[in-house]
Amino acid sequence: MNTCTWPMGNGQTLNFTICSSGDEWNKVAGLYIFAHKTDATHWNALYVGQTDDFSSRIPSHEKWDSAVRNGATHVHAVVVPEQSVRDEWEKRLIAHLQPSMNDHHKGLRYTQMSV
Repeated sequence: MNTCTWPMGNGQTLNFTICSSGDEWNKVAGLYIFAHKTDATHWNALYVGQTDDFSSRIPSHEKWDSAVRNGATHVHAVVVPEQSVRDEWEKRLIAHLQPSMNDHHKGLRYTQMSV
């Protein structure tokens, strides 16, 4: 499986698995990023979110069609079981990555990362 490392803006990074929206999803909690490649080694984050169940959230996500219209080709996912950790990491990722489709937790400006 391919992975991608995303910076959280505090010196830490998270390793996400690169998936297709049509992949089979497990009933586990975590964070996800709708993304597209900008070149051979960089991804652009369009939307960052969290779920308590990938299997019910990703296949019917209300923002996926809009993300595709904005260029999304993949879903990056990481399992994060604890709700409080998901809340904190989601906030950090959004503030640092500034995904165009998120309208909360924005702060610094950085939208690309290396594979």
